[in-house]
Amino acid sequence: MFKTVNAKQASELIRDRQVLVIDVREPHEWAEGHIAGARHVPLGTLRANPKAALPDSPVLFVCAAGVRSEAACRLAVMQGAKTVFNLSGGTRAWTRSGLGLEAEQVLSATG
Repeated sequence: MFKTVNAKQASELIRDRQVLVIDVREPHEWAEGHIAGARHVPLGTLRANPKAALPDSPVLFVCAAGVRSEAACRLAVMQGAKTVFNLSGGTRAWTRSGLGLEAEQVLSATG
């Protein structure tokens, strides 16, 4: 069983260091912006080798809208994870709540 949380609840879990955030979006989505401190594990990678990708600690799964992260939650629970959260509405809800994302820094060839 996993629990669905809203952006405010997720922010509190992260702030209090109660969860590891795993973003299951595709690489191009991740590069556009992600929750600070999140780990990037695309859903396909998680499905291919869930034991290797899942932490022993409580986890909060995130995607763009909450659908892929819900699939990740179900997979984690099937693998025996005990404390699993899904961010309802994903990064879209996160940013609508006024919370920020960090983007990958791309270094230009010209310096």
